[in-house]
Amino acid sequence: MTSPRTIAILGSTGSIGRSALEVIAGFPDRFRAVYLSANRNIDLLRDQINRFRPKGVVVSDPERAAALRSSVGHGVEIMCGAEGLLEAAGRDDVDVVLSSLVGFAGLKPTLRAVEAGKVVALANKETLVVGGELIMKSVRAGRARLLPVDSEHSAIFQCLQGEDPRTIERLVLTASGGPFLKVGKEKFPGITVAEALNHPTWRMGNKITIDSATLMNKGLEVIEAFWLFGVPPEKIQVVIHPQSIVHSMVEFVDGSMKAQLGIPDMKLPILYALAYPERPATASRRIDFETLRELTFYPPDTEKFECLPLAFRALQMGGTAPAVLNAANEVAVQMFLDGELSFSAIPFVIRDALNAHTPMHAFTLADLERIDGDTRERTRRVQATLLT
Repeated sequence: MTSPRTIAILGSTGSIGRSALEVIAGFPDRFRAVYLSANRNIDLLRDQINRFRPKGVVVSDPERAAALRSSVGHGVEIMCGAEGLLEAAGRDDVDVVLSSLVGFAGLKPTLRAVEAGKVVALANKETLVVGGELIMKSVRAGRARLLPVDSEHSAIFQCLQGEDPRTIERLVLTASGGPFLKVGKEKFPGITVAEALNHPTWRMGNKITIDSATLMNKGLEVIEAFWLFGVPPEKIQVVIHPQSIVHSMVEFVDGSMKAQLGIPDMKLPILYALAYPERPATASRRIDFETLRELTFYPPDTEKFECLPLAFRALQMGGTAPAVLNAANEVAVQMFLDGELSFSAIPFVIRDALNAHTPMHAFTLADLERIDGDTRERTRRVQATLLT
């Protein structure tokens, strides 16, 4: 009998991290969680420590680390901050790193895991949006393997098994449409945080839920697909699919098409990435076609959902433009959540950031960090002018 795969979960208290631990709990002979990390939710992390007994955990700051250390004893190593994440991502006793941190914060730990030759189960799409060139260059140069966890990219990855990538004609990413699919654009200025967080299909963290409401989430996924599968932007299409049963599709040069279907449950693509290339049996809910009855698809309204074309624009600009798109979006979304920016102003501040940026096409990690910081500062200034 082989030893369980050892898993480091970066972001174990988020929605993906919690689902991953449910998967791990269901397959104790296959997987073991050896490192966990949390930002603010120390109470949940403490519960996870008690249940899964990891070797170590990472918390965001020294004060939280001290509080956790005093309550869990000396049986678990407590690491702290960004350096702790880098340490956990590169440890020799880790087989798989599940990168489920939110936003730009996931870039450096993911890059560290790739450089250390890990299997990286990637649920942090911003990592490839911002640093796709650096990440993929490191993947190609080493022994790391990058496996997508986003349901759309997992679907494409599954559809491509056994296929020659040169035969790809088109990638089709499906989108639920979010909570405002049938809401007129004239009502966008008055949309509340509670309304935007009320996703009709998925239960996710706040940031990704707002991104889904603006369709920026799908724009980020387009950029991620570009890096994962090497397909040019003009061969990547987004379609609205409210049932969220078809998770994405691949069209081939002979005109045939493959689609991956499944109940909307993130535990399925998480399990696929953690167990790959095996496909363990589960008791998960199955599709009931008699109840489902129909699958519908139609194009997104890019005049109403302006963030989606902005993402395509950033990808076409290339270089550091997607990093600017991501930074401006992260700030705008947080300001909306904090009540400091209207829902309709989110694409405005992102567009302003892109308009002000001249992309660099040869850059380092330090360049990306500087551009990220500069963009965040500019976005906050633009937001302040909107309030005056």
